Amino acid sequence: MALLADPYAPTEIAQRMARTLSARLAAKTGQGRRFDVEVVSEPFTSGTEDPPTLMRRILDRGSAENWDIVVALTDLPLHAHGRRLAVDLNHEHGLALLSLPSLGGLRLQTKARRAVEEAVLGLAGPQTTAVGVPQRGQPSLRPLDNRLAPFHPGQTGEKDAEDLRYVVSGPRGYLRVLVGMVRANRPWRLVTGLSKALAAALATGAIATLDSTTWSLAEALSAPRLVIAMVGSVALMIGWLIVDGELWHRSTGGSPEARQRARLYNASTVVTVGIGALVCYVGLMVINLVWALFILNDQVFASLTRSPLHATEYLTLSWFVASVATVGGALGSGFESDEAIRAAAYSKREQERRHRLQGAQDD
Repeated sequence: MALLADPYAPTEIAQRMARTLSARLAAKTGQGRRFDVEVVSEPFTSGTEDPPTLMRRILDRGSAENWDIVVALTDLPLHAHGRRLAVDLNHEHGLALLSLPSLGGLRLQTKARRAVEEAVLGLAGPQTTAVGVPQRGQPSLRPLDNRLAPFHPGQTGEKDAEDLRYVVSGPRGYLRVLVGMVRANRPWRLVTGLSKALAAALATGAIATLDSTTWSLAEALSAPRLVIAMVGSVALMIGWLIVDGELWHRSTGGSPEARQRARLYNASTVVTVGIGALVCYVGLMVINLVWALFILNDQVFASLTRSPLHATEYLTLSWFVASVATVGGALGSGFESDEAIRAAAYSKREQERRHRLQGAQDD
């Protein structure tokens, strides 16, 4: 059998999985079967996100290599007939397609391994004979059966290369796919990926900490106003990065499925950039607090603000300065190239997908 994985994260997951997959499958079958697992890394989703097309590609690849079972892993969210696809299965040819974002963002390696094991055990067993009735050998995906709903493509009258799908539905399913997409983007890398914005934010914070006007404002502002300043600065940074980096996804088709994909991609963008901005804000607050503890003089501070410099004053000042520095970082991101912003905000696979879509729109 083969694990056919898209480059980057899916390949890493497949390689870690392959170390123990053969032994685990052999132990679960208990019939003296032996599973030889091969990991193949190639961009089989290049140029398309259409599940039937991907299943035909997997079928052609498996036939060319004479693989008995092929399980394909991708980190792209897949949709079929308005449903968010988790697993596509073809028992006749021994094919499975797994969309990793549908598994969510927590314990992804474990969930992916369980899904692959259940799919392989089902594909290696007898085929189903009754549409809509699970038979012996059909993958039940037991660890996830309370989250994934089985769906037979034949119910829609279509002729696809699969006989069973597992989909995620409802608000919880949408949230799980969204979390999976955000995890793939690794939003915590946003701060270190934008060097010019980070430099601008640090410089703004360092200068603001030394300014007596900032001291007075921090002392005068109430907690609700500090919260408003924080929310406003973070929202400004999110909006600026999305607009300046052209991160907003515009649907290239008028179908409901295309619009659904666009909404999902845009939601993942906002959440990804939002988490990155919050990480940046917290980091700036900590750095400003350390800087204030080192540089401020309590007598000078008290003489200008008529308030003693205690722990509360340090925290309030660092909080307010973090808001000011975040605005400075947002403005500093304007010196970053669009490519640098996308590289910081998205995974490599998502960058490639958006680059391909941009090329299609230009054509």
